[in-house]
Amino acid sequence: MTLSLKKIINLSIPLLIGIGLIYYQYTNLTNEQLENIKLYFQNANYNYVLLSFVFSILGYWARAYRWKYSLNHMGYATDFKNNFYAVCISYMVNLTIPRSGEVTRAIILKKTEKVPFDKGFGTIVAERVVDLIIFLLFIFIAFVLQFNTIKDFIFSNISPNKLLIIFGVLVVGFIIFLWIWFKSNWKIVSLIKLKFGGLIEGMTSILVMKERWKYLFLSFFIWFCYLMMFYVCIFTIPETSDITFGVVIMGFIFGSVAIGFTNGGIGAFPIAIQTVLLLYGISKGAGAALGWIIWTSQTLLTLFLGFSSYLLLYLNKKDK
Repeated sequence: MTLSLKKIINLSIPLLIGIGLIYYQYTNLTNEQLENIKLYFQNANYNYVLLSFVFSILGYWARAYRWKYSLNHMGYATDFKNNFYAVCISYMVNLTIPRSGEVTRAIILKKTEKVPFDKGFGTIVAERVVDLIIFLLFIFIAFVLQFNTIKDFIFSNISPNKLLIIFGVLVVGFIIFLWIWFKSNWKIVSLIKLKFGGLIEGMTSILVMKERWKYLFLSFFIWFCYLMMFYVCIFTIPETSDITFGVVIMGFIFGSVAIGFTNGGIGAFPIAIQTVLLLYGISKGAGAALGWIIWTSQTLLTLFLGFSSYLLLYLNKKDK
């Protein structure tokens, strides 16, 4: 398989899934619900969308500022504006192929700050490990706050026999995983172990860096901004403006997962928000409208910041 064909496949498959999800959502909404969605868009309070932009940009800023601590720890003093441009461009690139922005960010840093690709990419991988831990903390908080709702949903949709089968499959799968991990000599397993070792090394470097507490504070601040970006948008529609904070966290979690499922969450994000809110009595029309308002506005902001950053990088390069 040629490299160009592989790129086309990596780009097209998530996009086709997203388009398929849009079609699925459209065909599962009645004409009345579609009309309601149109009305929600027309009557939405977009001042809250503008406020969500503030939190999003703060999140971008915090991610770029946090990055300097890990780079400084490795002996590289970088220009903050180049870090910020690289972060903005990476988010835009992630709209094409999920997670491809991390590679792009390391490439930009190499071109603008002469930081070796492997060093820059290593700091980004370490960031993702920290982000994953914080995201798992959100999941734990949501599980605690919404335990009864989750329990009722599971037991009302899955029979005890099926739950037992699922539990058994998970246990057997975990045992097989442990056996493969510790006993197998497969090349792919050795490669994964090597990559996993790099993650551990990256995490260790964070724990011993001089500015680790500032790094960790900014890590939590980034996710606070993400959550607030989502939270303020519930006030754009009257029907969702009084949902509890626990429901907001549930929507935030499922929406975050959906973003990595397709190109920038196209199709998947609105369905995730609609599905979660439906569990709490919010109509399909309102849930779908909120999902599309958040996704559309954030995608437009991502494109604006990404293209602007690319242009500014190009102009700075020409001036030198």
